[in-house]
Formats: sequence, C-alpha cells, structure tokens
Amino acid sequence: MVDVGKWPIFTLLSPQEIASIRKACVFGTSANEAIYVTHNDEVFVFGLNCSNCLGTGDNQSTIVPKKLEALCGKKIKSLSYGSGPHVLLSTEDGVVYAWGHNGYSQLGNGTTNQGIAPIQVCTNLLIKQVIEVACGSHHSMALAADGEVYAWGYNNCGQVGSGSTANQPTPRKVTNCLHIKRVVSIACGQTSSMAVLDNGEVYGWGYNGNGQLGLGNNGNQLTPCRVAALHSVCVLQIVCGYAHTLALTDEGLLYAWGANTYGQLGTGNKSNLLSPAQIMVEKERVVEIAACHSAHTSAAKTQGGHVYMWGQCRGQSVILPHLTHFSCTDDVFACFATPAVTWRLLSVEHEDFLTVAESLKKEFDSPDTADLKFRVDGKYIYVHKAVLKIRCEHFRTMFQSYWNEDMKEVIEIDQFSYPVYRAFLQYLYTDTVDLPPEDAIGLLDLATSYCENRLKKLCQHIIKRGITVENAFSLLSAAVRYDAEDLEEFCFKFCVNHLTEVTQTAAFWQMDGPLLKEFIAKASKCGAFKN
Repeated sequence: MVDVGKWPIFTLLSPQEIASIRKACVFGTSANEAIYVTHNDEVFVFGLNCSNCLGTGDNQSTIVPKKLEALCGKKIKSLSYGSGPHVLLSTEDGVVYAWGHNGYSQLGNGTTNQGIAPIQVCTNLLIKQVIEVACGSHHSMALAADGEVYAWGYNNCGQVGSGSTANQPTPRKVTNCLHIKRVVSIACGQTSSMAVLDNGEVYGWGYNGNGQLGLGNNGNQLTPCRVAALHSVCVLQIVCGYAHTLALTDEGLLYAWGANTYGQLGTGNKSNLLSPAQIMVEKERVVEIAACHSAHTSAAKTQGGHVYMWGQCRGQSVILPHLTHFSCTDDVFACFATPAVTWRLLSVEHEDFLTVAESLKKEFDSPDTADLKFRVDGKYIYVHKAVLKIRCEHFRTMFQSYWNEDMKEVIEIDQFSYPVYRAFLQYLYTDTVDLPPEDAIGLLDLATSYCENRLKKLCQHIIKRGITVENAFSLLSAAVRYDAEDLEEFCFKFCVNHLTEVTQTAAFWQMDGPLLKEFIAKASKCGAFKN
C-alpha cells in the first residue's frame, strides 16, 4: 500500500488529512506542489504554485490545502504534469482539464496565456472519451478510448508528431504510421513521445539525440516511427525518463534504451543506447516498470514483489538494478528521485488490507477473538494466548506449567494497576508504550519482574522525557527501587541541577530515610550543599 507520508511535502498535512487521501500526485521542478483526491471525491492542492500550477485562480503559494471546487466530484482517472509546470487530467467520464504554464500552448486552448484554474480542453476532444493523458516538458498527449492519440503544445523536435516543428496550439490527432492503428498506452519524455499498440508494437517520435526513441540512430522524428528492434516481442507497458525509455513485455522481459549518464538504463555502464537492450536478465519476471520525464531514475517490480532501482538515486549513479526494501515502485521516487515527484497518479486505496502488525494492533483487547482475559482492578483485558507465548518468556513459562484442560480463562492480577498492566499487554501487540512518567514507574517495576529488558529501556526513556521538579524525587526513588542504574544517574543529576526547587517539594521530604541520607551524602560530595 502506498504511503504518501514518504513524500516530504505531505508532512505539511495533519494525520486526519493524510487519512482522507484516496489519490495523490506530487509535481513541480522541486517537488513543491501536490494535488490529492479524498474519499469523498473532493480535490485539494497545496504548495509553491509556480506558473499558477495549483489552479486556485491566483498565484499565491499555500501550505494549507485549498479545495478545487471545479474538480470536486469529477472522479479523476489519469493525471500528468509538465516542467512549467502545467497539469493535465482526465476524468472517468473521459473529459480533459488543464491549467498552469502555457507558454507553448500546452494547455490546448489555442492561446499562450497562463491557466490560473482548471479549464476543459475542448478542441477535437469534446466528443472523445479520453482514458489516459501524458505530459512532456511542455507538450501534452491524450489517448481516446477508440485508440486515437491527440497531441499539442511545444513541438521544437517533432514531439507533437505533426510532421513539422511548429508548435501546436490545440489538440491534433497523431496520424501517419498510427492511422487506423489502435493505441493502448502513451508516455512522454521531456521532448519525446511514445505509444504502445494493441498488438504490442511500439512507436516513438520527437527528440532522439540520446537514442530515446530506440530507432538505432539519434535523429529526431517528426512523425511516429516503429521501434523495429522490438518486433519479436509484445510490449505491455512503456515509461519514459528525462531522456531514456523502458519497455515491459508480456513475458515479463525488460528493455531499456536512450540516455545513460546516470546509469538509468541499468546496463552496468554509462553508455547511451540507440536501440533497446534487455536488462535484469538474471532476475525473476518483471511485472511493473517506472520512470518519470523529470528524473533520471528507473525502477521495476518483480513477480515476487521485489522492487529494484537504478539511475540517479539521491545524487549517486547506480548503474545496475539495486534490490531495495520497498514494496512498491512509488517509494523509489519518494525516497531517491531528484526531484521527489510521483511517476504516476498514486492510488491510496486502503480497502480491507492490513499488515500483520496492523492486524495484531487491531485485535488487542478484543472480546470477539480473544481466548484469555486478565482481570485487574475489576476490569477485563482481552488477549490471545498464542501472541503472549510468542512475545513474552514470562507467559511462555506460565502457560507451559498448565495442562490445557486446567488453563484458566480468567487470570487475576493484583500486584499491578489496571493502566500499567494494560499498557504492558498492549506493548506485546504493538511494540509501543504510551504512558505518563508516573505510570511508567509501575510499568518499569513490571518490566523488571518479567525480565523484559527492552520494555525497561522504553520506560526509562518515558521517565527521562517526563521528569519535572515536582516528580523528580519520586522518579529517583523508583529508579533505585527497580535497579535502573542509568535512570538513577539521570534523575540524580536532574535533582542536583535543580536542588533549590526540588528540596521544596513534598516528595523530597517524603523520601525514605536511608534513600534521603544517601542522596544528601552523594550530592554533598558533588558540592551541591556547600552553600
């Protein structure tokens, strides 16, 4: 499942706002803009707002999400962005909207005026149902449900596919070699365009200075040209980086070509390739590939769920596919791409899937699934014997001492308080503790009794973080009582450093006689009572 929190810009949002996100995209030259769709199908934007790319009707930046009323309820299906940036999207109804930078007519409205708010792209698309959109640096493409491709915007290298290098102010059908052919997928590099047909053929046009069209040469193409080197395979997916291209076949084979300055082809060197070359030959079947026209990073996911990355990764040149710990290709771009943009519209569908850790957390203190309960201070805590046996040596030993038929369904606990014992059991399910320092003292006692060393450290951390003048001597007494030497030293130093204040508290004079004498003697050696 995609975690949008891995993109730095989303740290601006509250947990409640993050939880509301269903789809999202991070874009911009520095990944400083974002758009997201909520579960209620409301659309929000926030960020720097370069070239009016937030579509809010003004040029003001915002760290507080603003709602785009014009897009709420439209059910966004496909979204892409350029380098200006400009933003292009299509809805489930096949309608296309655009806004942002428009210096080359990439918004398709026939002008070069900035688009300060989302406007429907009408020319030649009004009667078409668009199912996918793609953006290069300053040009745009749209794929209709009938397999037709339309392109517009900047055309200095032929990336619009019109046969000339004149900019195209409105959507124009890409014909020539694509005439009467059915395109099923499109992608854009910075100044190049690619298309996959329903029969698995691949076509490219536009800038080819690095061989990113895969034609065996580096000459620009003003109209679509078939990538002949892939004639023996059936391509399912194609993605474009800044100046390189990746293709995935129906057999799970991965091909790469184009620029390779950062090792983004994954060939083990930095030499450009004018024709497709198979990579990751020794790996298992590839099921997904990823690249983005604003980055030199590549990623792939295998059938076994392994995610690899290569190319420019946090400034380093990784020239061979490197196995990561990620579970999806999106995480590669969040953590290692420059800029940290999304390579596609993120889908954050939570559905019913829970990780093992999430499932355990959810079932703690649940009467519906528990097979054991503890009674503490007259209150019940519901748990699972198997979890306790796996997580705690104390319970493992306890349960082994009972025959199954003699195992109690309710275990009485009288030596610890309800908040403390519940926190302990919850820790076994979650690995976390959330208690005030005063209660953490009791949990420290329990951790000592049950020989839970990691829990002891967590309790000591909570106590250190929550120490005050009022509770310092109580915490010092607890540290001595539970043989927590590190905590004892910390509390002692705190008391000495705040001696005037702490000696005026009731806790100081209520301290056990021997402990008080020991403190005074030790503090005197440090010169604390010299005045």
